Amino acid sequence: MGYQKPAWLEALYKEKFFVGCSYHENAKKNEKNVCCLDCCTSICPHCLPSHRLHRLLQVRRYVYHDVVRLEDLQKLIDCSNVQAYTINSAKVVFIKKRPQNRHFKGSGNYCTSCHRSLQEPFIHCSLGCKVDFVVKHYKDLSPFLKTCNSLQLGPDFLIPQDMMLEDEMTRSNSTIVDCDEPISSYSGSSGSENMSSMTCTTEIVRKRRSGWNVCARLITNNTKVSDEDMATSMSRRKGIPRRSPMC
Repeated sequence: MGYQKPAWLEALYKEKFFVGCSYHENAKKNEKNVCCLDCCTSICPHCLPSHRLHRLLQVRRYVYHDVVRLEDLQKLIDCSNVQAYTINSAKVVFIKKRPQNRHFKGSGNYCTSCHRSLQEPFIHCSLGCKVDFVVKHYKDLSPFLKTCNSLQLGPDFLIPQDMMLEDEMTRSNSTIVDCDEPISSYSGSSGSENMSSMTCTTEIVRKRRSGWNVCARLITNNTKVSDEDMATSMSRRKGIPRRSPMC
């Protein structure tokens, strides 16, 4: 591979994150905080359905810079000697260089590119610093790259609420059955159409309408409810109080 960098690495370094998605500009939570490694582009949470089978890398924000989880990045490239930082109990690595105006002077480790003060034994402050160091000194990045065929977002990835509501409505519409009328199945045999009623357990559904408690029985076995049963099951108002006969 030599000096050539993989396309996903170039995209991770050049793509803009935490800006509004042009495809979902009217949607809420449309910041692009995911990098699709197969399409080599930045996407927002609303774009996920179109990339659900692709390798996805979540990009986070730390002190106004883009970072990725060390655990995820190590599946793609060797991150040894790159200093990691802790965010919400997870270690992260800066993606791009963070150059300083003043060079570090004194004892201790410092970044090979940005001259930032680092802890032992690290010598790179970001992924970009290590990549440039490897290309400059080893002339070949391929020994540091890893094969990763699958990479999914972590369980802490926040999905917009409107997407969750839309998904719940979709599932609800596919499972709710309106039982206002008996459910019947039709089967045709020898030119005739036979109807067989499905047996269903009687359920009592209580509805409150205008201060009345109405008990509606959903019966799907063709059994009719008599007026007496209906009157008994309904919660009626008390009658007008009457005086007891005077002695």
